[in-house]
Amino acid sequence: MKIEIYEKPMCCETGLCGVVVDPTLLRMNAIIRKLKANGFDVVRYNLQGNPEQFVENKVANAYLNERGIEGLPITVLDGKIVKEGSYPSNLELCGYLGIRREELR
Repeated sequence: MKIEIYEKPMCCETGLCGVVVDPTLLRMNAIIRKLKANGFDVVRYNLQGNPEQFVENKVANAYLNERGIEGLPITVLDGKIVKEGSYPSNLELCGYLGIRREELR
């Protein structure tokens, strides 16, 4: 099971730079680190830092060509888009991965 999150262009890989930090990006960064530490295959790609991923992944490439960057972020689970236009909630991630909410804490 693999979750890939394709994001709009950001100034850095995490989007956690600058004076004002987006709390959603902070949450996503923390959750993804926790999931990776527990052995889950979860990755984030932003268009500025990882353009090759948007070209190589057929699903992300087709989405970008049809909708443009305005529709990002998208969440792809095992090659299928499961969420678009916003980041998945913790509860949604738990559902995708079949884990309890407590496992994200």
